[in-house]
Amino acid sequence: MSLPSPWPVPKELPPLASGAVHVWRLRLDLPVADVASLRRVLTDEERERADRFHADRHRQRFIACRAQVRQLLGGYLQEHAERIGFCYGPQGKPALAAPWNNSGIRFNVSNSQDLALCAVVLDRELGVDIEHIREGRDLEGLAERFFAPREVETLRSLPADRRTEAFFDCWTRKEAVLKAVGIGISFPLDRLVVTLTPGEPPRVIELEGPATAENDWWLAHLDPAPQYVGALAARGHPGVVSRWTFEPSVV
Repeated sequence: MSLPSPWPVPKELPPLASGAVHVWRLRLDLPVADVASLRRVLTDEERERADRFHADRHRQRFIACRAQVRQLLGGYLQEHAERIGFCYGPQGKPALAAPWNNSGIRFNVSNSQDLALCAVVLDRELGVDIEHIREGRDLEGLAERFFAPREVETLRSLPADRRTEAFFDCWTRKEAVLKAVGIGISFPLDRLVVTLTPGEPPRVIELEGPATAENDWWLAHLDPAPQYVGALAARGHPGVVSRWTFEPSVV
């Protein structure tokens, strides 16, 4: 896969400052030999989980994603990738386990097809989502099932050639917010309303329920690669978002 800029590969890991958000693009379509090398940094449990995938491509994507996230966080923590421990919230949201949780680093990961995104920040909750844009699906039917009525109305008002873009913008923004909250898509998607008109700034319009208000959140649109769309959500005031491409260490 050819990955365009502006997602450069940094010469060294950039420092993570307060108020900054680093979003990393991870390739999952790595050579088989590289995946075999990355497998070594996984825990026994992660390797067992990888082996449960029947399809080779799914197994390789899982290994590539999990190992690169370990290497990336290991760089920020100045720790060996294989030593890092994780814990999980009630809906499966990952976080650093003790003693690494004392670092203040928060992260979130999303993957789709051959790409993943890993967002990293200090001392605030965040969520990230990436989706591979797939044609030929009944997107309006999905919108009617999952989106709020005002979002469906907005989607239908758009020219036909803009509706796919708007649908995936809406979907990724919703997922990013709910992943930041830590409740995932178990929360009714129609109780979260976001902007979706192409060209309109990403924003939470309405959010019911999870002990927060719409003005507690900010959103950023992400363009990881052609045929992919992404979104970033975080609590508090807007942060400075930097986009990078991660190059894994293989031997």
